[in-house]
Amino acid sequence: MPVDGLRGVGPKVAERLAKVGVASIQDLLFHLPLRYQDRTRVVPIAELQPGDEVLVEGRIRDTGIGYGRRRSLKVWLSDPSEQAGILLRFFHFSSNQVAALRPGTGLRCFGEVRRGYQSLEMVHPEYQPCGPEDGPDMEDVLTPIYPTTEGLQQSSWLALTDQALALLDQDHALLAEWLPPDVLTRHQLPPLAAALRLLHRPPTSIPLIELRDRQHPAFRRLAFEELVAHQLGLRRLRRNQKRIQAPVLSGDQSLRARLLESLPFELTAAQRRVADEIAADLQRPHPMLRLLQGDVGSGKTVIAALAALQAVESGLQVALMAPTELLSEQHLRSLRGWLGPLGLEPLWLVGRHKGRERAELVARIAGDDVQVVVGTHALFQEDVRFRDLGLAIVDEQHRFGVHQRMKLREKGALAKTVPHQLIMTATPIPRSLAMTLYADLDLSVIDELPPGRTPVTTVAVPDSRREEVIHRVRDACANGRQAYWVCTLIEESDALQCQAAEDTAKALAESLPGLRVGLIHGRLKAAEREPQMVGFAQGELDLLVATTVIEVGVDVPNASLMIIENPERLGLAQLHQLRGRVGRGAVKSHCVLLYHAPLSRQARERLAILRESTDGFEIARRDLKMRGPGEVLGTKQTGDMQFRIADPAGDETLLPAAQQTADMILDRHPDHVQPLMERWLGGRLEYGGV
Repeated sequence: MPVDGLRGVGPKVAERLAKVGVASIQDLLFHLPLRYQDRTRVVPIAELQPGDEVLVEGRIRDTGIGYGRRRSLKVWLSDPSEQAGILLRFFHFSSNQVAALRPGTGLRCFGEVRRGYQSLEMVHPEYQPCGPEDGPDMEDVLTPIYPTTEGLQQSSWLALTDQALALLDQDHALLAEWLPPDVLTRHQLPPLAAALRLLHRPPTSIPLIELRDRQHPAFRRLAFEELVAHQLGLRRLRRNQKRIQAPVLSGDQSLRARLLESLPFELTAAQRRVADEIAADLQRPHPMLRLLQGDVGSGKTVIAALAALQAVESGLQVALMAPTELLSEQHLRSLRGWLGPLGLEPLWLVGRHKGRERAELVARIAGDDVQVVVGTHALFQEDVRFRDLGLAIVDEQHRFGVHQRMKLREKGALAKTVPHQLIMTATPIPRSLAMTLYADLDLSVIDELPPGRTPVTTVAVPDSRREEVIHRVRDACANGRQAYWVCTLIEESDALQCQAAEDTAKALAESLPGLRVGLIHGRLKAAEREPQMVGFAQGELDLLVATTVIEVGVDVPNASLMIIENPERLGLAQLHQLRGRVGRGAVKSHCVLLYHAPLSRQARERLAILRESTDGFEIARRDLKMRGPGEVLGTKQTGDMQFRIADPAGDETLLPAAQQTADMILDRHPDHVQPLMERWLGGRLEYGGV
């Protein structure tokens, strides 16, 4: 039922409603309030606290115009005892307003209480005159405040939702109940219509805190249905994938055995377990879709090398894709070191390869002499054709969009099979988010660090103590250690970031004469970057100044000190990744967070978490709770799974039941699948590439 059938909805209003995704009555019913105001009772002025949003009554004691930094009308409101008062402040006012707000006038005001210079204040409250004869003309339900757009006032939303709720009362079939009755009973969930009515017009008996924290059963009812819809999408995708054929990669283990013999270390128990899970998947006739998680430095690359060798033993090709040239270079260097002695030479294809050189590389990939290809997004390009692609490995998956992880499977030239996929990330993903975002993937976790690793000690220091930090770098390098100095800028401009790194490298070289200072940033060409990376890895440089491009893939065991400038500008996961560049050897390592004061409350909390914990999964869990999935993984990754009601962190307890319900609906109520997905996912029904 289109929304333009409601009173007051002409073409202009319909256009404004469309801007916030409201085109039908159902959309309007699911357009829930952001928050609620309690206008149902008057709170005594003596009980007010900063942050309260309340209704108060009193009599004007005095009025005056203040001339501070900004001219303002100041109105002092007292309770009947005149023992307690609050200041009402208006920065925009008229002479009529001044005349109306004269001493002795009774007022009823609604607004947010703030701590002022001398007393509690309300700035620009809503108000109306009231006298002793005025009865308690108050609201009988909590007042909803809706998310809106220009041209739509809260009064419009109230009028429209009143009409939608009246239609729902008249015709319960207006909103179909797609969750089976036994599911609602088992999980003690209210009917959909009742939940929506309560959330649009909550009675005064419901504590505001239950609504603010979204803990009321009505919220849980909607969150549960939304989680079920997302699980249906991912599980249907997974079932479709299981019908696709993939090459069986048995291999004879000859290359893998030779690699394991040549390694200067033993695999950890966690690495062996994960390697076995992947090896078993690759021998099945359906495409492996496995997410390999491991904290910084847990040894994911060697697992990827073993999987690659299983494909090569089976006569098929392998593609390893990384999000940046720098990271792809790191993988190339590691794989050359391990696979070169086995007679395999990985080919490298990135965006900077142009013209004849690129044409030759593309021709070789399609030919018979290349088994392993390492690259960036360049591997997606249409002219890149593989001879027989058996396995695609995608590193740092969160840097790519959800759709992109499906693209490499189209690169296999075999008629009826698609490649296996191994997706790796060193950004630990909390279990709750993995269950929602990656429900179409199997999950392997390397939950053990190699022996000999030492935890990194982290301290936060204001940049007013910069000279002390520079001395600390000098002392570390004098003792034969190496250090990183990471520059961050809040601006998005690559050019500004690189300029900041160049300026910092120059200043540090002047402050630290005798130290060999290198520089890495995203605008350096590979021919300039490679000598710096190799020089630092081989101990020919003492200090490496860099932008956040060194976040992943850089492994120098002798580096034991990391300085991160302006850490308050980065998320927890990225800070943890950067910190993971040190602590890769046996020596005690340190990370200095050189922040610029004053810090916001959230920035202080983030830096405190980083000081307290070195566990990437715990840090990721707390990061998710603070910032939400869109910020933790980036909008590219989460763009196809935005939640309207559910919160993957806060609603973690609902996930197992949502998964079971999705499976049950797929098996027993297949006709409910499409309507549920349309209700919650709209135009994103087929996210994930199927």
